[in-house]
Parts: sequence; structure tokens; C-alpha cells
Amino acid sequence: QVQLVESGGGLVQAGGSLRLSCAASGNNADYYAIGWFRQAPGKEREAVACISSSGSIYYAVSVRGRFTISRDNAKNMVYLHMNSLKSEDAAVYYCNIDTYWGQGTQVTVSS
Repeated sequence: QVQLVESGGGLVQAGGSLRLSCAASGNNADYYAIGWFRQAPGKEREAVACISSSGSIYYAVSVRGRFTISRDNAKNMVYLHMNSLKSEDAAVYYCNIDTYWGQGTQVTVSS
């Protein structure tokens, strides 16, 4: 069993920055790859970034160069630093490990 709790969402102006946090707890959470996904209204959930337990990283093309994912295994935390936010980045952002999901945190970008 793994529990995930996201935080850090909010309202930001276009061009601004936010840092999302995901607190992971449960069985061997630090051994898993952790991903950030997002879902905008009327759209499918999409992968944003993922980081393996060894530090290998994947970014969606749409966020490369603007978003940075990192993890602190000692604290079982994963972060998503989002810079140069665009209106199309507005969505509910979810943390994911295997089949487990957090409750999501809303990111709103005003133009």
C-alpha cells in the first residue's frame, strides 16, 4: 500500500513559477519510479514527468526546458518545479506510483 499526497498548486500568472510536492508513504515507496500527470477539463490524463528510483528522468515534450522533476528519497518526496507557466499548463496535477494516485492539486494559470 502506498499513499500519495500532493501540494503546492495554486493560481499563478502566465510566465510564473510553482513548485509541486508529492509526499509518498507506504511499502518501499522509495524503490519505485514516481510520475507527475495532469488532467485538464475535457482532456485525458497525460504524463508530465517521471523519475526512477535511480534518477532517470522523462519529460513530456510540452514541458521540456520549463519543468524539473526531482526526488528526495530520504524524505520520500518528489517535486515538480514549473517555470514559464503557460495557460495550457493549467490542470489538476497528480502524483503516481505504480497503480496508486494522489488526490491531485489544482494549477491555474491566468493570462
